[in-house]
Amino acid sequence: MHELDLITDMVEEQFVKGDLRWLANFSEIHRDYAVGDITFPIYASGSLRERGFILSRIFSTLVTPKYKIHFLLYTSPEVDPKFLRKLIISCKDKFGTDDWIFLGLVQSQPLGKATKEAIENINDRNVGIAAYSLAPKETVTSNNVLGKGLAKQLKLTEAKFEIFDWPNYLKSFTMIFALGVLMLVVIFLFGVPQAIQPLTLLIMAVFSLIVGHRIYKARYHMVLTLSNKGFQLSEGKKVTEGKWSNYMDVTIHITPRYETCLRLYSKETFDLPLSRVGLSRKEVYSAIREIIKKK
Repeated sequence: MHELDLITDMVEEQFVKGDLRWLANFSEIHRDYAVGDITFPIYASGSLRERGFILSRIFSTLVTPKYKIHFLLYTSPEVDPKFLRKLIISCKDKFGTDDWIFLGLVQSQPLGKATKEAIENINDRNVGIAAYSLAPKETVTSNNVLGKGLAKQLKLTEAKFEIFDWPNYLKSFTMIFALGVLMLVVIFLFGVPQAIQPLTLLIMAVFSLIVGHRIYKARYHMVLTLSNKGFQLSEGKKVTEGKWSNYMDVTIHITPRYETCLRLYSKETFDLPLSRVGLSRKEVYSAIREIIKKK
Protein backbone atom coordinates (compact mmCIF):
# COMPACT_ATOMS: atom_id res chain seq x y z
CA MET A 1 0.00 0.00 0.00
CA HIS A 2 2.91 2.35 0.63
CA GLU A 3 3.90 1.97 -3.01
CA LEU A 4 0.45 3.28 -3.94
CA ASP A 5 1.05 6.28 -1.65
CA LEU A 6 4.25 7.01 -3.57
CA ILE A 7 2.28 6.92 -6.83
CA THR A 8 -0.16 9.45 -5.34
CA ASP A 9 2.72 11.80 -4.53
CA MET A 10 4.09 11.36 -8.05
CA VAL A 11 0.77 12.30 -9.63
CA GLU A 12 0.36 15.33 -7.36
CA GLU A 13 3.84 16.49 -8.32
CA GLN A 14 2.89 16.28 -12.02
CA PHE A 15 -0.03 18.64 -11.40
CA VAL A 16 2.14 21.08 -9.44
CA LYS A 17 4.75 21.10 -12.22
CA GLY A 18 2.10 21.58 -14.92
CA ASP A 19 2.97 18.31 -16.66
CA LEU A 20 -0.73 17.59 -17.32
CA ARG A 21 -1.53 20.96 -18.89
CA TRP A 22 -1.98 19.26 -22.28
CA LEU A 23 -5.09 17.62 -20.85
CA ALA A 24 -6.49 20.80 -19.32
CA ASN A 25 -5.61 23.86 -17.26
CA PHE A 26 -6.06 22.40 -13.79
CA SER A 27 -6.40 25.12 -11.18
CA GLU A 28 -7.35 23.25 -7.99
CA ILE A 29 -6.05 20.04 -6.41
CA HIS A 30 -7.68 18.19 -3.52
CA ARG A 31 -6.32 15.31 -1.43
CA ASP A 32 -8.68 12.60 -0.11
CA TYR A 33 -11.69 13.92 -2.04
CA ALA A 34 -15.00 12.18 -1.31
CA VAL A 35 -17.49 11.37 -4.06
CA GLY A 36 -20.38 9.61 -2.37
CA ASP A 37 -18.87 6.87 -0.23
CA ILE A 38 -15.71 6.66 -2.37
CA THR A 39 -12.57 8.60 -1.41
CA PHE A 40 -10.14 9.54 -4.17
CA PRO A 41 -6.54 10.25 -3.07
CA ILE A 42 -6.35 13.08 -5.64
CA TYR A 43 -9.00 15.18 -7.36
CA ALA A 44 -8.12 18.05 -9.69
CA SER A 45 -10.49 20.40 -11.50
CA GLY A 46 -9.96 22.81 -14.36
CA SER A 47 -11.02 23.81 -17.84
CA LEU A 48 -9.78 24.13 -21.40
CA ARG A 49 -9.50 27.92 -21.10
CA GLU A 50 -6.05 29.48 -21.35
CA ARG A 51 -4.56 31.35 -18.41
CA GLY A 52 -1.66 33.06 -20.20
CA PHE A 53 -1.40 36.46 -21.87
CA ILE A 54 -4.51 38.58 -22.29
CA LEU A 55 -4.79 37.97 -26.07
CA SER A 56 -4.59 34.20 -25.51
CA ARG A 57 -7.27 34.39 -22.85
CA ILE A 58 -9.57 36.48 -25.07
CA PHE A 59 -9.14 34.06 -27.97
CA SER A 60 -9.70 31.11 -25.63
CA THR A 61 -12.87 32.68 -24.22
CA LEU A 62 -14.33 33.20 -27.68
CA VAL A 63 -13.35 29.86 -29.21
CA THR A 64 -12.78 27.23 -26.51
CA PRO A 65 -15.80 25.31 -25.17
CA LYS A 66 -16.79 25.92 -21.54
CA TYR A 67 -16.32 22.31 -20.54
CA LYS A 68 -15.34 21.63 -16.96
CA ILE A 69 -12.56 19.08 -16.61
CA HIS A 70 -12.22 16.66 -13.70
CA PHE A 71 -9.34 14.32 -12.92
CA LEU A 72 -9.66 11.68 -10.23
CA LEU A 73 -7.02 9.21 -9.09
CA TYR A 74 -8.09 6.02 -7.35
CA THR A 75 -5.59 3.56 -5.84
CA SER A 76 -6.43 0.10 -4.55
CA PRO A 77 -4.96 -3.40 -4.33
CA GLU A 78 -7.49 -4.43 -6.99
CA VAL A 79 -10.47 -2.99 -8.90
CA ASP A 80 -13.13 -5.35 -10.28
CA PRO A 81 -15.68 -4.53 -13.04
CA LYS A 82 -18.50 -4.05 -10.52
CA PHE A 83 -16.55 -1.46 -8.54
CA LEU A 84 -15.35 0.19 -11.76
CA ARG A 85 -18.98 0.72 -12.75
CA LYS A 86 -19.65 2.22 -9.31
CA LEU A 87 -16.73 4.62 -9.76
CA ILE A 88 -18.02 5.84 -13.11
CA ILE A 89 -21.63 6.23 -11.95
CA SER A 90 -20.54 8.12 -8.83
CA CYS A 91 -18.48 10.55 -10.91
CA LYS A 92 -21.24 11.04 -13.48
CA ASP A 93 -23.75 11.77 -10.70
CA LYS A 94 -21.37 14.22 -9.03
CA PHE A 95 -20.41 16.29 -12.07
CA GLY A 96 -22.25 17.88 -14.99
CA THR A 97 -23.47 15.82 -17.92
CA ASP A 98 -21.22 17.70 -20.38
CA ASP A 99 -18.15 17.68 -18.13
CA TRP A 100 -15.06 15.71 -19.09
CA ILE A 101 -13.91 13.13 -16.54
CA PHE A 102 -10.42 11.66 -16.51
CA LEU A 103 -10.17 8.64 -14.22
CA GLY A 104 -6.76 7.23 -13.31
CA LEU A 105 -6.77 3.80 -11.65
CA VAL A 106 -3.69 2.31 -10.01
CA GLN A 107 -3.72 -1.12 -8.43
CA SER A 108 -0.98 -3.29 -6.96
CA GLN A 109 -2.41 -6.57 -8.33
CA PRO A 110 -2.50 -7.62 -12.01
CA LEU A 111 -5.44 -6.34 -14.04
CA GLY A 112 -8.04 -9.06 -14.47
CA LYS A 113 -9.35 -9.97 -17.92
CA ALA A 114 -12.88 -8.83 -17.08
CA THR A 115 -11.59 -5.50 -15.75
CA LYS A 116 -9.52 -4.92 -18.89
CA GLU A 117 -12.50 -5.59 -21.12
CA ALA A 118 -14.73 -3.33 -19.04
CA ILE A 119 -12.24 -0.46 -19.35
CA GLU A 120 -11.66 -0.94 -23.07
CA ASN A 121 -15.40 -1.06 -23.77
CA ILE A 122 -16.28 2.23 -22.09
CA ASN A 123 -18.64 3.91 -24.59
CA ASP A 124 -19.08 7.26 -22.83
CA ARG A 125 -17.07 9.80 -24.82
CA ASN A 126 -16.92 12.15 -21.81
CA VAL A 127 -15.16 9.61 -19.59
CA GLY A 128 -11.54 8.62 -20.17
CA ILE A 129 -9.91 5.86 -18.11
CA ALA A 130 -6.30 4.80 -17.78
CA ALA A 131 -5.65 1.85 -15.47
CA TYR A 132 -2.17 0.87 -14.35
CA SER A 133 -1.02 -2.27 -12.56
CA LEU A 134 2.16 -2.20 -10.46
CA ALA A 135 2.63 -5.98 -10.50
CA PRO A 136 3.27 -6.73 -14.22
CA LYS A 137 3.68 -3.03 -15.10
CA GLU A 138 0.86 -2.89 -17.62
CA THR A 139 -1.52 -0.14 -18.70
CA VAL A 140 -5.05 -0.42 -20.11
CA THR A 141 -7.08 2.52 -21.44
CA SER A 142 -10.58 3.15 -22.64
CA ASN A 143 -10.78 3.21 -26.43
CA ASN A 144 -11.77 6.85 -26.76
CA VAL A 145 -9.97 10.16 -27.15
CA LEU A 146 -9.98 11.02 -23.45
CA GLY A 147 -8.64 7.64 -22.38
CA LYS A 148 -5.81 7.61 -24.89
CA GLY A 149 -4.95 11.22 -24.10
CA LEU A 150 -4.81 10.48 -20.37
CA ALA A 151 -2.54 7.47 -20.84
CA LYS A 152 -0.19 9.55 -22.97
CA GLN A 153 0.14 12.41 -20.47
CA LEU A 154 -0.12 10.67 -17.09
CA LYS A 155 3.27 9.33 -16.03
CA LEU A 156 2.88 6.76 -13.28
CA THR A 157 6.37 5.29 -13.45
CA GLU A 158 8.43 8.23 -12.18
CA ALA A 159 8.26 11.76 -10.86
CA LYS A 160 10.73 14.57 -10.31
CA PHE A 161 10.95 16.48 -7.05
CA GLU A 162 12.77 19.77 -6.62
CA ILE A 163 12.53 23.09 -4.81
CA PHE A 164 14.53 26.29 -5.06
CA ASP A 165 17.27 26.15 -2.40
CA TRP A 166 17.54 29.78 -1.28
CA PRO A 167 20.52 29.36 1.12
CA ASN A 168 22.72 27.89 -1.62
CA TYR A 169 21.53 30.48 -4.12
CA LEU A 170 22.38 33.28 -1.68
CA LYS A 171 25.78 31.67 -1.21
CA SER A 172 26.39 31.83 -4.97
CA PHE A 173 25.09 35.41 -5.19
CA THR A 174 27.18 36.61 -2.22
CA MET A 175 30.34 35.06 -3.61
CA ILE A 176 29.97 36.81 -6.99
CA PHE A 177 28.86 40.12 -5.43
CA ALA A 178 31.76 40.14 -2.96
CA LEU A 179 34.29 39.48 -5.72
CA GLY A 180 32.68 42.19 -7.85
CA VAL A 181 32.78 44.77 -5.07
CA LEU A 182 36.40 43.83 -4.35
CA MET A 183 37.22 44.45 -8.02
CA LEU A 184 35.53 47.87 -7.86
CA VAL A 185 37.53 48.76 -4.74
CA VAL A 186 40.77 47.83 -6.50
CA ILE A 187 39.81 50.00 -9.49
CA PHE A 188 38.93 52.83 -7.08
CA LEU A 189 42.35 52.55 -5.38
CA PHE A 190 44.03 52.79 -8.78
CA GLY A 191 42.60 56.25 -9.22
CA VAL A 192 39.18 55.79 -10.75
CA PRO A 193 36.75 57.31 -8.19
CA GLN A 194 33.73 56.62 -10.43
CA ALA A 195 34.22 52.87 -9.80
CA ILE A 196 32.29 53.04 -6.53
CA GLN A 197 28.91 54.74 -6.76
CA PRO A 198 25.26 53.63 -6.46
CA LEU A 199 24.91 52.90 -10.18
CA THR A 200 27.99 50.62 -10.37
CA LEU A 201 26.91 48.79 -7.22
CA LEU A 202 23.43 48.30 -8.67
CA ILE A 203 24.87 46.95 -11.93
CA MET A 204 27.13 44.63 -9.94
CA ALA A 205 24.14 43.40 -7.89
CA VAL A 206 22.14 42.61 -11.06
CA PHE A 207 25.15 40.87 -12.58
CA SER A 208 25.61 38.84 -9.38
CA LEU A 209 21.94 37.78 -9.41
CA ILE A 210 22.26 36.41 -12.95
CA VAL A 211 25.66 34.76 -12.59
CA GLY A 212 24.84 33.50 -9.08
CA HIS A 213 21.75 31.76 -10.45
CA ARG A 214 23.85 30.01 -13.11
CA ILE A 215 26.38 28.89 -10.52
CA TYR A 216 23.58 27.65 -8.27
CA LYS A 217 22.05 25.62 -11.13
CA ALA A 218 25.42 24.19 -12.12
CA ARG A 219 26.62 23.26 -8.61
CA TYR A 220 23.87 23.15 -5.99
CA HIS A 221 20.35 22.69 -7.42
CA MET A 222 18.99 19.24 -6.58
CA VAL A 223 16.48 17.21 -8.57
CA LEU A 224 15.38 13.81 -7.26
CA THR A 225 13.61 11.47 -9.67
CA LEU A 226 11.89 8.45 -8.12
CA SER A 227 10.44 5.42 -9.85
CA ASN A 228 9.44 1.88 -8.92
CA LYS A 229 12.84 0.64 -10.07
CA GLY A 230 15.20 3.19 -8.58
CA PHE A 231 16.24 6.82 -8.37
CA GLN A 232 18.25 9.50 -10.10
CA LEU A 233 19.76 12.33 -8.07
CA SER A 234 21.09 15.42 -9.85
CA GLU A 235 23.10 17.94 -7.86
CA GLY A 236 24.05 20.60 -10.35
CA LYS A 237 25.75 18.78 -13.20
CA LYS A 238 26.57 15.74 -11.06
CA VAL A 239 24.14 12.85 -11.65
CA THR A 240 23.90 9.70 -9.50
CA GLU A 241 21.63 6.77 -10.32
CA GLY A 242 20.71 3.73 -8.27
CA LYS A 243 18.36 0.74 -8.20
CA TRP A 244 16.35 -0.26 -5.15
CA SER A 245 17.41 -3.88 -5.73
CA ASN A 246 21.00 -2.92 -4.86
CA TYR A 247 20.10 -1.88 -1.31
CA MET A 248 19.29 -3.94 1.78
CA ASP A 249 17.71 -1.40 4.11
CA VAL A 250 16.74 2.25 4.50
CA THR A 251 16.55 4.62 7.48
CA ILE A 252 15.70 8.27 8.07
CA HIS A 253 18.90 10.25 8.62
CA ILE A 254 19.25 13.77 10.02
CA THR A 255 22.35 15.68 8.93
CA PRO A 256 24.31 18.06 11.20
CA ARG A 257 22.50 20.91 9.39
CA TYR A 258 19.16 19.32 10.37
CA GLU A 259 18.33 18.30 6.81
CA THR A 260 16.30 15.11 6.38
CA CYS A 261 17.63 12.32 4.18
CA LEU A 262 16.87 8.71 3.41
CA ARG A 263 19.99 6.66 4.09
CA LEU A 264 20.21 3.62 1.82
CA TYR A 265 22.33 0.67 2.99
CA SER A 266 24.41 -1.60 0.80
CA LYS A 267 28.17 -2.19 0.93
CA GLU A 268 28.26 1.56 1.35
CA THR A 269 25.59 4.03 2.43
CA PHE A 270 24.01 6.64 0.20
CA ASP A 271 21.84 9.55 1.32
CA LEU A 272 18.82 10.72 -0.67
CA PRO A 273 17.92 14.31 0.30
CA LEU A 274 14.26 14.82 1.19
CA SER A 275 13.99 18.28 2.74
CA ARG A 276 16.16 19.79 -0.01
CA VAL A 277 13.72 18.59 -2.69
CA GLY A 278 10.52 19.18 -0.72
CA LEU A 279 9.48 15.57 -0.04
CA SER A 280 7.52 14.21 2.92
CA ARG A 281 9.77 11.80 4.83
CA LYS A 282 6.99 9.61 6.27
CA GLU A 283 5.30 8.47 3.05
CA VAL A 284 8.49 8.21 0.99
CA TYR A 285 10.33 6.27 3.69
CA SER A 286 7.50 3.75 4.05
CA ALA A 287 7.11 3.31 0.28
CA ILE A 288 10.82 2.85 -0.44
CA ARG A 289 11.30 0.55 2.56
CA GLU A 290 8.49 -1.67 1.31
CA ILE A 291 9.97 -1.77 -2.21
CA ILE A 292 13.42 -2.73 -0.86
CA LYS A 293 12.00 -5.44 1.42
CA LYS A 294 10.10 -6.98 -1.53
CA LYS A 295 13.14 -7.36 -3.79
